[in-house]
Amino acid sequence: DFFLSVGRYQEAWPLLESRIALRPDVVPPGPTGFPEWRGEPLAGKSILVWYEQGFGDQIQMCRFATDLKQRGASRVTLCCRPPLVALLAGVEGVDAVVPVAQGAIVSIERHDYWSRYFSLPGHLSVTLENLPAKPYLRALEERRDQWRGFEGVGLCWRSSATGFNAGNKNLTPDDAKRLLALGMTSLHPEDTGATDFADTAAIIERLDLVVTIDTSVAHLAGAMGVRCWTMLPFVRTDWRWLRQRSDSPWYPSMKLYRQSKPRDWTSVLDAVTADFATRELDGAPTRLEIG
Repeated sequence: DFFLSVGRYQEAWPLLESRIALRPDVVPPGPTGFPEWRGEPLAGKSILVWYEQGFGDQIQMCRFATDLKQRGASRVTLCCRPPLVALLAGVEGVDAVVPVAQGAIVSIERHDYWSRYFSLPGHLSVTLENLPAKPYLRALEERRDQWRGFEGVGLCWRSSATGFNAGNKNLTPDDAKRLLALGMTSLHPEDTGATDFADTAAIIERLDLVVTIDTSVAHLAGAMGVRCWTMLPFVRTDWRWLRQRSDSPWYPSMKLYRQSKPRDWTSVLDAVTADFATRELDGAPTRLEIG
């Protein structure tokens, strides 16, 4: 993770391929019967992107489907968990999305090539300088009317109990209450009624700001270009947020708040609260537009 965390991506991407052998629980075997893509020319070729890791990971990396299409791919298919299907179908360049439920056996149509989400940036020679960072996800038109009641600021303070680093990432209930008391609204599906990520996207589109821990909601807001404040843990901070930065080259609409010591959110909440009080005066745009 060192090269990734300091933005030395050209050195890092080849090493990241070790995840396939090290983490078969979250990086399952890919399809058989057609070759894995290693960066070959794609003009007139079809390519399937095989699922891996979590919801936020797939939201982050689905942006590269557009690059595959721009390289001449005749057909780009994404595989993902069912809650992401409707959302990812709207990515520019995506021709089809295949849902893969946990533990399910799925029939895959033959393509010329297949790859994994996190293998794409290496084969596309992605660096910090050429990273595609414009918004690439939007709410579905048919979902917008259903969520008219949402406005203001949304809050996400816990991740999946089985997710990476959940014990360090999650706020305590008391910490969450402190932010909710400022007038923020919970974005957790059990509170909003959202049935999938397309519903949550329609809610987020209506908000002025999303405040969240490092979880899928952060990636979704960032991918939509919605203003987002992401609170990061001191322990095992994920590589994608780099080091000692308050911004993210992956998501230009995002501001990062970092813990100064393990599991102590006091300074982070103090900073968020102070910025929250002046958020309408700082001149920052509410959202960026898909380009």
